[in-house]
Amino acid sequence: MQKRSQPLPAKKHIALVAHDGMKPALLEWCQAHLDSLKQHKLYATGTTGNLIEKHTGLEVTKLFSGPMGGDQQIGAKIAEQDVHVLIFFWDPLASQPHDPDVKALLRLAAVWNIPVACNEATADLLMACDKMSQPIARHLPDYEQYLASRLD
Repeated sequence: MQKRSQPLPAKKHIALVAHDGMKPALLEWCQAHLDSLKQHKLYATGTTGNLIEKHTGLEVTKLFSGPMGGDQQIGAKIAEQDVHVLIFFWDPLASQPHDPDVKALLRLAAVWNIPVACNEATADLLMACDKMSQPIARHLPDYEQYLASRLD
């Protein structure tokens, strides 16, 4: 598939997601990165977003809870190029009833070439990167060309 370049703004749109067993870790991580997170637009699945707002005071656009379609809503925002970074503290030791949704979300993050952090160490590295607060270019699938080739 052909690629095209798209600039990402200095103010990134960050999606914050955590499985139930990882919500305390994500809340602690948000507290540690409060000043950095305030510089960006935040999205989260429902329960996670409400907890982040309650415990940190950060403003979060809340979508549905993950099992009720929130993971899919974030995936749609990735495909629409409205989410630029995914911080997803998933629980590798617990099975999830909405596991297919989780896999679809991670697949879309890979297709649309956005940075993904699935644990605290990776999330720390992302937030410490100078590029998080600068405009940068990324390469995306050229959907228009893809569609045109399928219709020929």
